[in-house]
Amino acid sequence: MSLESVRAFFTTHAPEIEVIELDESTATVELAARAHGVAPAKIAKTLSMRVDGQPLLVVARGDARLDNRKIKATFGGKAKLLGFEEVLALTGHPVGGVCPFGLATPVPVYCDESLRAFDEVLPAAGAPHSAVRISPERLAMLTEARWVDVCKLPEVE
Repeated sequence: MSLESVRAFFTTHAPEIEVIELDESTATVELAARAHGVAPAKIAKTLSMRVDGQPLLVVARGDARLDNRKIKATFGGKAKLLGFEEVLALTGHPVGGVCPFGLATPVPVYCDESLRAFDEVLPAAGAPHSAVRISPERLAMLTEARWVDVCKLPEVE
């Protein structure tokens, strides 16, 4: 059902964007990066959370981590990541395939500024073996996302 809802979303909103399905799992950033032959940073991960009881999704580059201070400053409270069942109920997508497209329920979507480092990113597409190639700006536009700065990047050694 989830992959179908993403396909339907793109058929309606951006028919030129193709959903990529692979035989191998892309359920983690590392697996997805290897399968698509890109750096982990170019995988756009969708994080499902609640802040003060309100659900929201944050799409960030694959190697970024949530920054609790930035989350609190931006959203006004502490973030609590959702469990597997709650993610599925809220988004309609299983963990490993969560994306901001074709959602089961209306959920606010936020794109972290970290995505803007790339011309193209690869978010999942509703299943743990699917993705789309899309510019961060187009991703934000299609999902009506607001840009925020809530992540920190890995330290460069």
